[in-house]
Amino acid sequence: MKNTFKNTAFILGLLAIVFSLGLVSCNRSDDEADDLPQEELSDVLLKVTDDGTGASVVYDYQVNSTSNPNVKLTDGHTYSVEVIFKNGDEDATQEIRDAKDEHFLVYNFPNSDITLTRTDDASSTRADGKHVGLKTKWVVNKAIKNASAQSQLILTLFHEPVTVSEASSVSGNGVVYGSHTGGETDAQATYNIIN
Repeated sequence: MKNTFKNTAFILGLLAIVFSLGLVSCNRSDDEADDLPQEELSDVLLKVTDDGTGASVVYDYQVNSTSNPNVKLTDGHTYSVEVIFKNGDEDATQEIRDAKDEHFLVYNFPNSDITLTRTDDASSTRADGKHVGLKTKWVVNKAIKNASAQSQLILTLFHEPVTVSEASSVSGNGVVYGSHTGGETDAQATYNIIN
């Protein structure tokens, strides 16, 4: 009788351990669910709307493409720009909004004089008050500063940066909008700027 009680207690103990291990292994951390590694993104689109004419053009950067889209900008014009992330036909931008406190976009305009202002609404404004950068306003002072050099936008989405700043800084012949410390790159897209 004593052995039967010990065996039953032993079996119940083993079942409890197996059950708790099963619960732990099925639990995904929030970090995994919010991470958008570049290999899971197929396209980074810029929807560029000329504020003066209302005309919109969508420029599609395809991940792992051998060419960059040409974004046509006119000196003296102002544009409203929206960034859209896609995974095949699926819009992945909402995942970034859902995890807005873990994401931040940095805009680098080598060889261009463009004044950028972040215009995100509450859906893409972090708890620290910083705007992720999914929506911006561009005032194009000079799309191409030096005709003998390539003008581009290098757009980088960072995941889980430790600190972020919306401030701009001069870099070479252009301006970088935003900076961060820590974190990792979720996506990077390069667009040629033409006029």
